[in-house]
Amino acid sequence: MRRSATDWRAKILSALSDPTRLEIIEFLGEEERCVCEILPAFDRAQSTISKHLSLLYEAGILDRRIDGQRTLYRVGTPRVFSLLWEVDALALEHISEMKNAEKTLKIAVR
Repeated sequence: MRRSATDWRAKILSALSDPTRLEIIEFLGEEERCVCEILPAFDRAQSTISKHLSLLYEAGILDRRIDGQRTLYRVGTPRVFSLLWEVDALALEHISEMKNAEKTLKIAVR
């Protein structure tokens, strides 16, 4: 089945919509790590982390390779970090707007 650009966009954004998956991406950074290194870093069941890794892999966010009995993961492209930096900027902008609105409300209430 052929996926449209919109389908891929939704798949990628969906994969990035979970806090644990975002933490996995941050944990990996620019390194390649074995599942045996990833699991202890998270207080989650092995099956849960495996599911998150699979979703990120299927969305094209992570690359993986098998080395004997070890499965190694890494972030597939630094563009993922650029995307997350943009999301961070939007979040900070939103937080700043909320703080300004809160200050305005406090002044108006006095």
